[in-house]
Amino acid sequence: MSHAIAYHALSGRPLLHSGLFGSRLGEPKTKGYVVKFVKGAAVACLTALPVFADTKPPLREVKEIDNELYYIAIANEISEYCPSISGRRFKAIGVMWGLRSKANKLGYSDGEIRAYVESDKEKARMRTKGEAYLARNGVTYENNETFCALGRKEIERNSAVGVYLKAN
Repeated sequence: MSHAIAYHALSGRPLLHSGLFGSRLGEPKTKGYVVKFVKGAAVACLTALPVFADTKPPLREVKEIDNELYYIAIANEISEYCPSISGRRFKAIGVMWGLRSKANKLGYSDGEIRAYVESDKEKARMRTKGEAYLARNGVTYENNETFCALGRKEIERNSAVGVYLKAN
């Protein structure tokens, strides 16, 4: 069995990647392919790692943000229907700016935050959740005094909703 050795035409010396042992001196040809495959797989994994690391839940599932917006929405509804209770709007606005900052720190862009806050689906979900809370607490839209009673109770308890309300 004979193996051909390739020689450089000008120097007469064997070429580095030719000869008896395949593509690399002293190594079988398959080892080069295995190394290339392992390197390629490592690069693919490292490239994909930021994608897996950036996977974040929808903002509706981030309770520290979603719950606070819910409390603000309940307080707003109470202040809209009860003439003797006002909403602490500047406090709510300050908290919302803080929530935006917190969401940014968690990796959400301003566009993602805006899409969540302006989403008709999210507004409907929040309204359904809020109306259920109001109904559990005896509030009816036919009687404004029920809003006032709940508002006074929330203010007195200094609850998560009550901190966004003040009696006139």
